Amino acid sequence: MIENHAGTATLKQLINRRIGVVVFLGFASGLPLALSRGTLQAWMTVENVDLATIGLFSLVATPYTLKFLWAPFLDRYLPPWLGRRRGWMFLFQAGLLAFIAAMSFSSLASAPGAVALMALVIATLSASQDIVTDAYRTDVLKEPERGAGAAVFVTGYRVAMLVSGALALVLADHVGWRMTYLIMAALMTMGIAATLVGPEPEERFRPPATMEEAVMGPLKEFFGRSGAWAFLGLIVLYKLGDAFAGSLTTAFLIRGSGFSLSEVGLINKGLGLGATIAGALFGGVLFARLGLYRSLMAFGVLQAVSNLSFMVLAMAGKSYVLMVFAVGFENIAGGMGTASFVAFLMALCDHRFTATQYALLSALAAIGSVYAGPASGVLAKEFGWAVFFFLTFLAALPGLGLLWRMKPVVKGLEHAKRPAA
Repeated sequence: MIENHAGTATLKQLINRRIGVVVFLGFASGLPLALSRGTLQAWMTVENVDLATIGLFSLVATPYTLKFLWAPFLDRYLPPWLGRRRGWMFLFQAGLLAFIAAMSFSSLASAPGAVALMALVIATLSASQDIVTDAYRTDVLKEPERGAGAAVFVTGYRVAMLVSGALALVLADHVGWRMTYLIMAALMTMGIAATLVGPEPEERFRPPATMEEAVMGPLKEFFGRSGAWAFLGLIVLYKLGDAFAGSLTTAFLIRGSGFSLSEVGLINKGLGLGATIAGALFGGVLFARLGLYRSLMAFGVLQAVSNLSFMVLAMAGKSYVLMVFAVGFENIAGGMGTASFVAFLMALCDHRFTATQYALLSALAAIGSVYAGPASGVLAKEFGWAVFFFLTFLAALPGLGLLWRMKPVVKGLEHAKRPAA
């Protein structure tokens, strides 16, 4: 059990070397995302690229959904520098810096194909960086630090998305797209610096000896555990209610409650981002005190209940007070739930196969967010907004019920050790 002074210990953990490095790795992971997607789309729009071409550019995000395919390669092979995780991180971060800088000198008007290729390379390097960054974070953080580490990683990631998204658009309006992308490329040095000064994991684990072991070993190890299928079910269900509600929050605030675009942008996006970061950090602090199971349960209940605040807003009609409360509550609870959920995924990984197992588990966790959207639209149209948000609350209950039934095995993860060979 965690001692009573765990809360104080967690504050110290938030400023130790491992946690400090994870903040900047989160920033480096979040920075490239918009540069090959939303920000690039804005650049193409300004340059009058036709809509059909802009639509095709959305395919450059494909590597993010397929990254588990080459994760075994990153588990199996060691670069000749900086170790198994940091060596790959350095290579991918250096590549991102080079290609983001190269994109700044491209011409969308005369060579859109070349820009598309560079955007695809950036997305591939970014997805690869995510694989090894997730693995490094899992390997280097001690069990009591996982909640805090997940929280600060999410914070760095969200700040980077804001920088490469909203701030990049403002910069482009004043200094042009070339200088904007050069500035974004320069910011990747923060991730490189974090990789260079980051500590090696205290426990060393033998990497897979063959590619066959790298591919099949993670599956055999995971499905050889008691309750493996229940773990997979919990991964899919835990954030399902959150995914259903989040898929239509913006549409509800504009169409269902009648708020203006500016109001939604300021409160839902601005306040929501701040609340998510605050929730993640607060959840990370509480994690060491509560432990894995109690954190998942407490924060999961808050996530479910927060959806009911939107139901109340739907029933009451346009109300700024209720809107601020609903957005703040939902994002704080979601941030807390994310911190504990990421810590849960880390706890499930065998350190011999961290890259592959985390990539597979995180892909499985994304199922809810991918498929909730179409079903959400049908439900909201059929039953109305108030009933829809009540249904999102109900959608969260199966995950909490499964978590309750899995209490002994989830608590067993809190201090579990994986074999080194």
